[in-house]
Amino acid sequence: MVSRVEVAIRSDALLGECPRWEPVSRRLLWVDIEGRALHVSDPARGEDQAIPLWSRIGAASWTTADDTILVALADRLALLQLADNSLRTLTEIPHAGHMRLNDGACDAAGRFWVGSMALAETAGVAALYRYADGVLERVLERVTLSNGLGWSPDGTRMYYVDSLEYRIDVFDFDLESGTISDRRQFAAIDRSDGIPDGLALDDEGGVWLALWGGRAVRRYDAEGRLDYVVDVPAQNVTACGFGGDDRRSLFITTAAPDGSVFVADAGVAGPPPRPFQLTGRSTAPSEAEPTSAR
Repeated sequence: MVSRVEVAIRSDALLGECPRWEPVSRRLLWVDIEGRALHVSDPARGEDQAIPLWSRIGAASWTTADDTILVALADRLALLQLADNSLRTLTEIPHAGHMRLNDGACDAAGRFWVGSMALAETAGVAALYRYADGVLERVLERVTLSNGLGWSPDGTRMYYVDSLEYRIDVFDFDLESGTISDRRQFAAIDRSDGIPDGLALDDEGGVWLALWGGRAVRRYDAEGRLDYVVDVPAQNVTACGFGGDDRRSLFITTAAPDGSVFVADAGVAGPPPRPFQLTGRSTAPSEAEPTSAR
């Protein structure tokens, strides 16, 4: 089903995460959380631009404005302009200094969902947030290590990983209101197989899960049955996402001691990630800030 895994972008990222494809420019957005950098890559040319930041960056998203990136820094959401690498804060996150934002993604309406975690991975002190139209809302409490999330092709279900629960959960999802309900287990992960990390959905409703410490990405079918295992030549596999001209390229991020971005033909197409919907209320009135100094 899946072709041989190859290096797409050779890197020594400390903690690569959040691969997000942009189909028009054919660029791949990804982050190095501990390296404190946003990466904009052209896999076809093997080119990679690393933009240094003053903060850890847990996630990033393309937006509906050209060359404007939504970034989830440790304690805030901000817009980064690729033209001059300037930052403008959108909203600060009401959590303590021992916390940071982690993985995030946009739903089909362009709302940005992002979770948090304690640096010491303290149980139950983190949360999952939703940001849209200039409003930040906490939608899930008592989280430990908020991680991958994604939506079914028909938009009626949201899949979610709180890593140290060792499972993928699924919620009913209302696209119009952006609300979640009826949380239940979708698939359990044996601790010996690795820690569940980032995920992506394909057009058939399959859920692709990266396994930290597991050297693999797993595909679960729409019923939660393990369908396929992609072996990755890296110890710590962190996240995956679809892209490429035919949407069948599965981009896979990794962490030290490896750190490169890998790619494989998944044998099935997946939707490109939704961009963040910029509105008048979600553009920042604040002054531009430097990216790499504070």
